[in-house]
Amino acid sequence: MSPNRYKAQPIRPSEITPEHIYYSRRDFMKGFSVLSAGAFLAACSPGASNTPAPNGSAGVETAIELRDESGDPANTIEQITNYNNYYEFTTDKSGVASLAQDYQPRSSETATDWTVEVYGLVNKPQTFGMEDLLTKFTQEERIYRLRCVEGWSMVIPWTGFPLAALLQQVEPTSAAQYVRFETVFDPDQMPGQKSRMFPWPYQEGLRLDEAMNDLALLVTGLYGRELPAQNGMPLRLAVPWKYGFKSIKNIIKIELVDKEPGTLWSSVARNEYGFYANVNPEVDHPRWSQASERRIGESGRRPTLMFNGYAEDVAGLYEGMDLRVHY
Repeated sequence: MSPNRYKAQPIRPSEITPEHIYYSRRDFMKGFSVLSAGAFLAACSPGASNTPAPNGSAGVETAIELRDESGDPANTIEQITNYNNYYEFTTDKSGVASLAQDYQPRSSETATDWTVEVYGLVNKPQTFGMEDLLTKFTQEERIYRLRCVEGWSMVIPWTGFPLAALLQQVEPTSAAQYVRFETVFDPDQMPGQKSRMFPWPYQEGLRLDEAMNDLALLVTGLYGRELPAQNGMPLRLAVPWKYGFKSIKNIIKIELVDKEPGTLWSSVARNEYGFYANVNPEVDHPRWSQASERRIGESGRRPTLMFNGYAEDVAGLYEGMDLRVHY
């Protein structure tokens, strides 16, 4: 099946649903049988469109909930913004939001604005500001599952654009085989970076063909609004078939390279956090099983799906590889 099943209709910033409508979705017109699921601007509904609600109330969505392509409802904005792994601030998931509330994105400790540099084995290296990314690339809304290596998961409605679109702008050379990502180093605003437990700044990487897959998303928003600081403001990666630590936050550098790049977690514990980090219920973490997961907001556990349920779209990337070795 085509990865386009995860792609929403293009949306402009002026069309993004107001926060208060998202917040009240579960209470708004509850019980009414109105428009079909295709009428809601949801990333996992093929051919979805932003159809006005009845009685001329244009711009107000129906009682249809945001769901992923499997039918699972999105987690609430409160859950998504108050349960975060973001060690640049703290190792306490419930404490990230408060520490990040005054964060101002900037590309260095001395800069006054934020930019991302895309360079390396490319024909056209460029530096982009946030406004460039919002205006040059069509913003889409997609609902992705996020599976943490720790065994918990969420369903999250992101706004963003394919990483492939950005890479095409800089024209990777034939020598480029991998993409290296680097986050900002700003310990004045990110107290966790003062810790010597980790080799800051955070770095991650993908193989180039992984990065060019349509599911790899550069995220600029959440629930129809600006991306909150605790979720990676102003730009993060979402790679839904991989464990969450691959989805690096607050990206300021993207480098095209010819060799597998080092990553923060592989340098800390390579035997526990491999470069590929594909969600795989058959390969356990050395300290716990990966066969099941706890969806935030649910009391029980559910089986973990191979490639987090995106096998149709990404399994071909790993044909012939032993995923127990290349974990």
